[in-house]
Amino acid sequence: MKHFITAFFLVIISFVLQTTLFSWISFGGIVPNILVILTATYGIMKGDSVGIIVGLCCGLLSDVFFGTFMGLNAIFYMMIGFLNGKFHQVFYEDDVKLPLVLIFTSDLLYGLAYYVIVFLLRSRFDFSFYFLKIILPEVIYTISVTLIYYPILLLIHKLLERSRVKEGMRFV
Repeated sequence: MKHFITAFFLVIISFVLQTTLFSWISFGGIVPNILVILTATYGIMKGDSVGIIVGLCCGLLSDVFFGTFMGLNAIFYMMIGFLNGKFHQVFYEDDVKLPLVLIFTSDLLYGLAYYVIVFLLRSRFDFSFYFLKIILPEVIYTISVTLIYYPILLLIHKLLERSRVKEGMRFV
């Protein structure tokens, strides 16, 4: 139950951080995708089923407030949670390289998929502009923020795992 409540509050906190603090300190209108960091991290740490659930919550929250098409972000974030969850078996808490690579890849694929669905299908073909001015800066900013946010999420994960072991409870 602690894991569920913690995940719920982390989704809310991440969304608020992304839409308030990081919007305020955006660079050229580019904001890091904190929800991708959270979804990918939960997928890596807890597995694909938890990654899907966190991705669904992040995506629906994003769709409700900012979505162009209802459910599009939910699908993207669920896929991010699922795909990152496939790396759960090779996740080691002390190794930060795997999460950084996966979060980088996740945000890059999110940006590309969003371009294809939202812009390319509406005949906006200036991919180089979109990639160089929006996708790439967002990925770099997201990875920079990951260096700060991921250790916090890892610490929360470790604390919850210790309490689970102490209480003898099992969480998916």
